[in-house]
Amino acid sequence: MLELESVYKTYGQADAAVNVLKGIDLRVDEGEYVAIIGPSGSGKSTILNILGCLDRPSRGACKIAGEDVAAMDDRSLSRIRNTRIGFIFQSFHLVSHLTVLENVELPLFYARMGRAERHARCRELLDRVGLSHRLSHIPNQLSGGERQRVAVARALSNNPALVLADEPTGNLDSSTSAEIMELLYELHDAGRTIVVITHDPEIAARAPRRVMLRDGLVESDVRRGDARDGESAP
Repeated sequence: MLELESVYKTYGQADAAVNVLKGIDLRVDEGEYVAIIGPSGSGKSTILNILGCLDRPSRGACKIAGEDVAAMDDRSLSRIRNTRIGFIFQSFHLVSHLTVLENVELPLFYARMGRAERHARCRELLDRVGLSHRLSHIPNQLSGGERQRVAVARALSNNPALVLADEPTGNLDSSTSAEIMELLYELHDAGRTIVVITHDPEIAARAPRRVMLRDGLVESDVRRGDARDGESAP
């Protein structure tokens, strides 16, 4: 599903250059659930941006389903983002003047899906996340948990095989965080590949696989119950 091969990412030039990723090798198979953890500045969000075709590596290859997306043009990258990947962000990134239904429909609007089909699919998704009674509301009329549920529904609107979540519970209370994570576990159980960036040790501990980054490198890669690592998730 995903593969990074000797990926480097540098920002700036010459004396002002900052090396964020320093030769990352990472493979995520179809159907895996992976938590990427590490201290601030370790490169977590940079990896997610590269995996999600939002950024390109300075050197190395990023492959999705065997295709090296690092070498693609912007139009091809946009197509992959809109057809294969669903994004969930900490800050929701909802369009403030659009209704809940319209926000969820956005990826399908850009994919030129017909209005009736778009409406039907997105109403079904919003019912699935418990927001069928909020279709005509705008984001500032919703709680933080409700806005994140809208973001989850939007991430699923294009029926992606891969869901990338960047601190999806960072702005939520513990109870609402648990509800959002349960949605992600359900998506994983349904066969989707999930990659979550998180600072939360409890969220990381529940993931079947944890990748620890430090200083732009993979420090450890642990699968629950993997005897080779001499440990399991706490």
